[in-house]
Amino acid sequence: MEINLKEYLVIIKKRLWLVVVIVFICTALTAVYSTNNYKPLYQASTKLIVNKIGEKDQMGKERIDYGAIGTNLALMNTYKEIIKTPAIMDKVVQRYPDINLSAEQLSYITTVSDLHETQLMTIIVQYYSHEQAVKIVNAVSDVFQAEIPKIMKVDNITILNRAKLQDDPLPINKKSNQYIILSFVASLLVSIGIIILLESLDDTLKTDQDIRQAMDLTTIAYIPKIKKKELKSPKKKKFRTHTGDENYAKTIH
Repeated sequence: MEINLKEYLVIIKKRLWLVVVIVFICTALTAVYSTNNYKPLYQASTKLIVNKIGEKDQMGKERIDYGAIGTNLALMNTYKEIIKTPAIMDKVVQRYPDINLSAEQLSYITTVSDLHETQLMTIIVQYYSHEQAVKIVNAVSDVFQAEIPKIMKVDNITILNRAKLQDDPLPINKKSNQYIILSFVASLLVSIGIIILLESLDDTLKTDQDIRQAMDLTTIAYIPKIKKKELKSPKKKKFRTHTGDENYAKTIH
């Protein structure tokens, strides 16, 4: 049976209880799931500089080798890749067994970035424990600084600042109601779609127009729907008799 667009509101209103039930259940389940599966993610970072001081001048002061600065900048991308290789991560696992992570896991949670056209590098670690994130990023920085002279035959890494524990760290993934809102909207649309589908599959005859279309007959008469209260017999009216002073005939002797 085809549904007229004007009847949508009536159809939804008739089965509004179904919409409420579906939306409530889906939204509640999503809220419970989001709350139970939320894990705060913390971030810690260290900053390093790639720099090499040149030889001392005649006054005994160290002078900067500006030619080496260009070389250091060219090595930045190489250093960024070396940090995440087993050559560094395996050493971190060996020297810091209390981290309880494999080299592959360390590489996955570690990110290395550089500031464009500078000699600065930042090592970032994201983990579900703030204390553990600080420990891991400091361990990676220390091992990288110690191992790079053996790998590249040059000692030009200096740690500018180390990660420190914070008294009240804030997670980088704050709780969000995004999934709950999406669940509410999706369940609302789905429930309305189900109602329209059920109404479309319902082939019972409800109106005179349905009868005319199904039987190709003309409607002659209507049988109105009678409410229950209309079936009750009307209450009998009670008539009150008004009695006045009556005159009685006296017997004549």
